[in-house]
Amino acid sequence: MKETLPSAIEDYEKIPFQEFTQKAYLNYSMYVILDRALPHIGDGLKPVQRRIVYAMSQLGLASTAKFKKSARTVGDVLGKFHPHGDTACYEAMVLLAQPFSLRYPLVDGQGNWGDPNDPKSFAAMRYTESRLSKYADIFLQEVDQGTSDWVPNFDGTLKEPRLLPARLPNILLNGSTGIAVGMATSILPHNLREVSKALIHLIDNENTNLDQICKFIKGPDFPTEAEIITPFSEIKEMYRTGNGRIKMRAKFHVEDSELIFTALPHHASTEKIYEQIASQMEAKKLPMVSDIRDESDHEDPTRLVVIPRSNRVDLNALTDHLFATTDLEKSYSFNMNMIGINGRPQVKNLLEVLTEWLEYRAETVRKKLNFRLEKILDRLHILEGFLIAFLNMDEVIKIIRKSDHPRKDLIKAFPLSELQAIAILEIRLRQLARLEEIKIQSEQKDLNSQRKNLEKILGNEKTFKEYIKEEINSDAKEYGDKRRSPIKKRKEAEKFSVTDVMDIEPVTIILSKNGWIRSAKGHEINPETVKFKSGDSLLGHLRTRSDKPIIFLDNTGRSYMLFSHTLPSARSNGEPLTGHLSIQPNAHIKFMLSAENNNHFLMGSDNGYGFIVKFDDFLTNYKNGKAIVTLKENHELLNPEAVIDLEKDSIAAITSKGRLLIFKLRQLPNLKKGKGNKIISIPKKELKSTTPEILSFLKILPLNANLFIYSGRHFLKLSPGNQKDYTGMRGHRGKKLPRGYQNVDRVEIIPIEPNGDSAD
Repeated sequence: MKETLPSAIEDYEKIPFQEFTQKAYLNYSMYVILDRALPHIGDGLKPVQRRIVYAMSQLGLASTAKFKKSARTVGDVLGKFHPHGDTACYEAMVLLAQPFSLRYPLVDGQGNWGDPNDPKSFAAMRYTESRLSKYADIFLQEVDQGTSDWVPNFDGTLKEPRLLPARLPNILLNGSTGIAVGMATSILPHNLREVSKALIHLIDNENTNLDQICKFIKGPDFPTEAEIITPFSEIKEMYRTGNGRIKMRAKFHVEDSELIFTALPHHASTEKIYEQIASQMEAKKLPMVSDIRDESDHEDPTRLVVIPRSNRVDLNALTDHLFATTDLEKSYSFNMNMIGINGRPQVKNLLEVLTEWLEYRAETVRKKLNFRLEKILDRLHILEGFLIAFLNMDEVIKIIRKSDHPRKDLIKAFPLSELQAIAILEIRLRQLARLEEIKIQSEQKDLNSQRKNLEKILGNEKTFKEYIKEEINSDAKEYGDKRRSPIKKRKEAEKFSVTDVMDIEPVTIILSKNGWIRSAKGHEINPETVKFKSGDSLLGHLRTRSDKPIIFLDNTGRSYMLFSHTLPSARSNGEPLTGHLSIQPNAHIKFMLSAENNNHFLMGSDNGYGFIVKFDDFLTNYKNGKAIVTLKENHELLNPEAVIDLEKDSIAAITSKGRLLIFKLRQLPNLKKGKGNKIISIPKKELKSTTPEILSFLKILPLNANLFIYSGRHFLKLSPGNQKDYTGMRGHRGKKLPRGYQNVDRVEIIPIEPNGDSAD
């Protein structure tokens, strides 16, 4: 007979797959949000952290107890409350113990618990020992005083607190980070004393605003002495929205012309910063730094020394560059996403966090006081029964000795309750002395005083608030400390171009046909005499200064940029340019340029099109360059020509079939990139013929200059007066040169001196 499945499973299997996956993912996401990744506003802890603290308290690991192996704690946490991986649990415990990770550590560790350079370098849990820190008392002092809701653990054999009754807003003091499903949290730590003052002000002034709160809470306070440099207006806006970013900058001083960094941003590593600076030095991006040393030790936990190359280096520019390019300056996201009192995740602003936590604390204190009051009333009730028994001692003893049911008979004989009768029966003989009666009356008097005090606190809102304020003040004195992270006004750090601090000197750049490049100091070197590798020769050279960027243009019209300090010395054969730039396999460098950023160049291609481009538009930090001139297939880029005067200069364009056109430079457009406009008209039939006509020469012709056109051993001189015969509008066909000068080999432009002679 075929076995039938239970109807519940049958129904379950009939659920559409889309609906099933949607529900499963929703359940999973809610679990991650509420029971793993986000802290609760009440105690500021995630479930695993809460369970670690509670399990340690159950093991008797108070701040005054002896240390116990961390493996013992992790075992208890996993076995009793948190059935997950031991590694993840131990890592959570380590974070609670690291003073450089947590502003107010909850665990006191003994052994290797990691260091700021490598927080993950902690020893295994079988080696380390731990106990709770003094600060952890704020979570546990009231846990057994009726303040917590108790829920079953994962297997239902034990009870655990749903929340710990935190006496201070740990959500702000230690902050929290976590990634859930579809949301994340990043709450930064704050100073306990500042937060306590803000809480007391809020208790006294319920209608206070954020501006008044920010007079007490200046900003986050990290476990490092590095500076917070975010402007106060941005910090205030961050507190207003619950979102934002905070910037921290390393603390440093100058000692014997050396930069000494003594405090790093939160979670910044000396080793990583050392590597970042060293890699820049290796890449020749920091020529002004001669050495870097990590002198950190037990006496000076952070001491990073940067040594400038000379006293002429601008230290302000250097530190600005280091802040902009290394972890000496770090940015931290701020996202106050947490589970509120209503059990829902929400991003809250600072005022909402403080107000809601005070609601939680008021409810916790009310529970605690009511619990104490109930205990006192129960004890007073018992003491009343004891007094009745002492006043009727002989009769009580007689009933106990002779009765088969003394409890019932005592209740019948005297006005006693069940509890009082049981308590009387449990009195020891030695407590029947006269002295005990006096002690009971004294205890009764003391308890009545406590009861009145508790009833007064619970019955008067003003007194109740004063009680909460007194507790907050007391805890602030016991656990508070001074601010560690100073808030400073600093200008925005900018990465310098190396020209800001480097020595400026003339250099000559030499490029070979095979793409090998080198740099020689000075302009005296003769590139023609430089030796090259076998099969290689000179392509071109460029005389410039070390502070000027060098622009390389390839045959596809792309622009690349380098600085001379990154290039090898001319004493060697140089290095392949491809080691510095990502040049396409089918491309090769044709030209090198260098000029001031506001200078202009005439760009053209042999199909007769061109435009004017500013030198600044050639600049790029991308290794693979950027497109400047759009070239059609089989067309070549012409030699770029430096513009002297945008308004007065003319252009001389000569085709391969001897046509010359001269027109004003201003007729061409200024573009950042593109194909440009037509310079000289070349008919389509000429472009498609077996020997196509192309634009061969493109020259800038100043206002007073002679144009020399060379053809073989002959040359044609066109003075400014004769140039008019070839002058026209941009895009015209141009005029043919005289017979014998149409096969142009070379073109020269020679300015005319004021005395009428051509310059040499």
